[in-house]
Formats: sequence, C-alpha cells, structure tokens
Amino acid sequence: MAQPEYVFHRVEDQRELERLRAIEQVFDPASRRRLLAAGLHSGWTCLEVGPGAGSVLSWMSEVVGPTGRVEAVDLSTKFLPGDLPLNVTVRQDDIRTVPLSDSSFDLVHARYVLIHMADSEAALSRMLACLKPGGWLVLEEPDFSASRGVTGEAAQVGAVNRVNQAIKVMYERLGMDYSLGLTLPALLQRRGVSGLIVENDAPLSAGGSGMATIMKMSAVQLREKYLATGVVTEQDLNRYCRFAEDPHAWAIYYATVAVSGRKS
Repeated sequence: MAQPEYVFHRVEDQRELERLRAIEQVFDPASRRRLLAAGLHSGWTCLEVGPGAGSVLSWMSEVVGPTGRVEAVDLSTKFLPGDLPLNVTVRQDDIRTVPLSDSSFDLVHARYVLIHMADSEAALSRMLACLKPGGWLVLEEPDFSASRGVTGEAAQVGAVNRVNQAIKVMYERLGMDYSLGLTLPALLQRRGVSGLIVENDAPLSAGGSGMATIMKMSAVQLREKYLATGVVTEQDLNRYCRFAEDPHAWAIYYATVAVSGRKS
C-alpha cells in the first residue's frame, strides 16, 4: 500500500527552506542540549533522521570530529547544503526501508519526523535496530493537542482555534496522530528503552515570535490542505496569519515532547 504523502510535499521550495531555517533557529538550542546530555562526543557514530536544512547534522559532525561519523537519511535532501563535512554521509531514502547495519550507531536523533508517518512504529523499529546496545535514542515530536489561542482579538482567537482543528483533521485523514508527542514515552517504554528522560515544552508565544512565525509559514504553505478539511475558510486563515503577527496576541501553537533513552 502506498504511504500517505508528507504534508509539506509539493510546496514552494524557497518558502519551505525559510520555514526549515526558522525551525532550526528556534529549536536547535534545545536539540543540541539534549544531544550533549545523551553524551554526544568525539568519535561517536550518529544517525540523523530527517535532517531538513542540515544545521543539527553539521553541528553533530563538528562534535564527533574526524574520528567519528554522522549519517543522515531523508526522503528529500534538496535543502541540505552542498558542502557538508567529510565525516557526513547523506542518503536520500526512507528510514523505514533504507539498508542500515544493525547495532551500528551510538546515537540516533530525529526531530519532527515520526508525526509525518502513518506507520511511525515501523520507523521507530528501524531506529532502534541500528542502535548499539546502550546507544542513545533522542526523539522530539510535536503535540498539537496542546494548541490554543489565549489572548487577542476575539474573531482571531476563534480563527486560531479553527485552524488548530483543521490541523487535527488533516492529520487524521492521513492516518497520522497530531498529538504523537504525548505517546512517545509509553512507546519507548514498551520497546524496553531505559533511563527515559522526558521533557514537555509548551511555550506561550506572542505574535511575531519565532514559534508564531513558524506556524504562520506553515499556514501559508499548507493553505490548500487546511481549506480541504472543510473546517476553515479563507477568512480564518487570513485572521490566523494576522494573529501570528500581532505582538499582543498570545497562543500555545504546539508543545514539543522530547524523549531520550538508551537501548537495552
């Protein structure tokens, strides 16, 4: 059976690169902190799943140094820089089917990857299989069920909440879980991953902030897909974008649940 299409497939490339870079600017500091807390250091072999525009990938290659290596797997590699370090190998492939040696990596990292898969547990199985015993898995996934408009013009807050509902419907129709982050700890616990470290970050963000800007970019890129749910109108989407620009408008756009643990 064909896999559902990645929601950001068939969008405008330059805008998508800008969105990916905005995500890097907002979320890289926390990702780096979590990877270092897992023990990332010189000489490690690492796998980055879904590297996007490549900032975490490039940073990891610096940390592991010339005695380490970093592999990356992504369905599309067109947003990666062309001058990646010598200790980096990139494969344009699907993590669910790509041939990777079992028990070969010290660390596997993915950010905002599993949420885009109807069979996310198959991807999780491959990630765990290629980890060495005692190796670290670091996953960061969104929980859109935390989303809600909080303070702002009433019509715009209503539009924000309808767009949040449209996001839920869009993912459900694709067979995907828009609150996947919430299930991560239990998923890894059932797989025997030990020493779980769980963070749930649900920032309250003003319009014009990095988080609000990312979600406005997403609304522009996914406009037709949001409208196709039948939950929102053009007016709702326009109000959502104005809300995301207003420094006096506050919302929780989504939570990020991060889970780190070691393969038994």
